[in-house]
This record gives sequence, C-alpha cells and structure tokens, in this order.
Amino acid sequence: MSHHLSWLESGVVGAFQGIAELFPVSSLGHSVLIPAWVGGSWARNLDVSKSSSPYLAFIVGLHVATAIALIIFFWRDWVRIVKGLGTSIRDREVRTPDQRLAWLLVLATIPVGVVGLAGEHFFRTTLAKPTPTAVFLAVNGVILLISEQWRRRDPSVDTVYVDERESGLESDERLSTLSVLTAVGIGATQILALAPGISRSGISTVGGLFRGMSREDAARFSFLLATPVILAAGALKIGDLSGPLGDGIRGQVLFGSLLSGVGAYISVRFLTRYLANRSLRPFGYYCIAAGVASVVYFAVK
Repeated sequence: MSHHLSWLESGVVGAFQGIAELFPVSSLGHSVLIPAWVGGSWARNLDVSKSSSPYLAFIVGLHVATAIALIIFFWRDWVRIVKGLGTSIRDREVRTPDQRLAWLLVLATIPVGVVGLAGEHFFRTTLAKPTPTAVFLAVNGVILLISEQWRRRDPSVDTVYVDERESGLESDERLSTLSVLTAVGIGATQILALAPGISRSGISTVGGLFRGMSREDAARFSFLLATPVILAAGALKIGDLSGPLGDGIRGQVLFGSLLSGVGAYISVRFLTRYLANRSLRPFGYYCIAAGVASVVYFAVK
C-alpha cells in the first residue's frame, strides 16, 4: 500500500519540527496542531493518532534528525561522556566528572523510557488529537510562566553565558555534582512531555530551575537528556519506514528530516546562548495564546 505525503507537507512539518524541538513550545504538539489548522488533505495525511498512518514514523524520523544535529553540535562533549561511561564500566568505578555525568544521564533517561514503552499507544491514540493537544500546549505555557514567577525569588543563581565550548566543560563539571535523585527527578519530568503539547526541553529545563540550577546548566542538561530519549524512540519506530508504511514517501521523509536536522542545529546554537540568562516568558505567552486559540477554533469550526 502506497501512502501519500506531499513534499510541501514534509518540508513544512520537517522545518518546523526541527526548529521547535528544542524551543520550549512542543514540536510534537505543533505537528498535531498544524495539520488540524490547515485541514483538508493535511488533516487526513498527517494524523499521528491513526494506527495505519505513516505520519508517526515520519515524525520519529524527524526527531532522529534532531538528535543527530544535537550530537554534531555537542560532539566534543559526547565524546567525553561516552568515553567516561566506557572507562567507568571497564574500571568498575565512578570517579571522574565525565564518568559521573554519563551515569546520571543513563539513570535520568530510564523513567521516561519505561513509561514511554508502556504507554505509547495511549498517549498517541487518546491524547494526540487536536483539542487535547491544544489544552496541553496552554498548560505548557502556564508551567513556563509559573517557573519564571518562582525564579524571581532567587535570580542570583543565574550565570552569564560566555564561550560555548569553555562554558560547556565547566557546566558539565557542575552537572556531574548533581545527586542521583535530582538527576532522575529532572529526567522523570520528561514523562509529562509524552503528552503532545508539553515540551520535553521546556519541562526538563523547568525541572532543573526548580532544583536551583542556573538557566545555563538547566538548559544544557535538558539538551543532553534529549539525545538518548529521541534516539531510543527512533530505534523503536523508524524501522517502520522500511516496511509498507514507508512505501511512496521515503524521499519526502529524507527531505523533511534534512530540514529538521538543519533547523535543530540552528536552534541549539541560538538557545544555548538565549536560555543562559533570558526569560522563558515569551514562550509561555505564545503557548497559552496558541493553545487557547486552537481550542476555540476547533470548537467552532
């Protein structure tokens, strides 16, 4: 069976997903809402809740491209972290900052991995519909605004971003001092992002802020956490594109994924600077406005 996914659809969704994935505005939520707003063939072709639709595998493919962009941007850091994990396993010790950070990322990824495996069908078929997604997007905005309101109590913990490579090494050393409970708690916040409309990067950054981390460290830990989660999801779903679900759309998937990867790379370069010392409020206001407008639109159309 050959499926239909136009080049325009794949290009628009791919570019938007790549840019939005790392912004705290839920790329998956927008992947549900954009087709619903456009309507017509977009709403029919790009329905992630349908079991027979290739759209879910397409979205996963875009996420994998995002993860690859993150690996490219943070490649020096990932070399250190992976090397630290390897030497830790070999020597049966957790002594250096890189070894400790590697294990913190592994442990912090487990909660969302377990819940994602167990509840993927529910989240996709029940929640990945336009109206619930719009509600969750508005909730995401409220969470961002609450975090900023709370943050005003102690602005002294924020740091100023200077040089991304030097700052990255220093930030990783600070992240390696997190307790296991704190790291796992921040990682567990990503469970909320299984609901379309809740941003993975946003909710984990907020989790870090509530634990007293600086904006820079909270955002960096969020970006590092995103990579294994996205790659794990890709390993489970992207293989579907090699089967019948990929018939007739593989070229479009590659095109969308390319745009997604480029968009993600540009976004992470911008956000590592922006989120170091700037407010999440603009994203919060946007999510509330877009979510409420979507709920009203879907109710009256």
